[in-house]
Amino acid sequence: MGGQKVVVKFFAPVVESSINALMEIIDRKMQQGISSFTVLISSPGGSVFHGLSAYNYLKGLPVTITTHNFGSVDSIGVVLFCGGARRFSVPQARFLLHGVAAGFQNERLEEKQLEERLKMLRIDLENIAKVIAANTGKTVETVTKAMLERTTLNPEEAKEWGLVHAIQSELFSPGAEIISIHHQSPGRPVT
Repeated sequence: MGGQKVVVKFFAPVVESSINALMEIIDRKMQQGISSFTVLISSPGGSVFHGLSAYNYLKGLPVTITTHNFGSVDSIGVVLFCGGARRFSVPQARFLLHGVAAGFQNERLEEKQLEERLKMLRIDLENIAKVIAANTGKTVETVTKAMLERTTLNPEEAKEWGLVHAIQSELFSPGAEIISIHHQSPGRPVT
């Protein structure tokens, strides 16, 4: 069964419930002896915490992970995309790199709390840049600059960057098991 491929279609924001669903699917299938996964990704991004955690999880697994952009991979979705040892994109796709942000809704923060938030934002930006740099061959400085400039890449530009290994329309081979994670508002993503 180890030679069988499992395809996970991740059509959701990067949030706690969608990342938990992704990790649970991979855990369950690894227990069944699956050693090769393709994660199809189209995501508007979301939580830096969950995106970095999922990236580290995918990179640390003793299995083969391939990622394939089948629409738009934006924001922290790019970090999730970098979790693949091999990375592909359909011809009609995009990648969006941008900085991180913190929201303040009716929240009172003291000076030390603001300093803490700012430090967290800087560390998140640096960690995201390190992930993208490690997977593209770009410098952390180059990636950081691109993020701060809100850079959007088409598939050809993403390939030149080293973010994508190849551009191809075919998402997976016939006979693969397909499991979907998609967002259904409100509530938990459907798997």
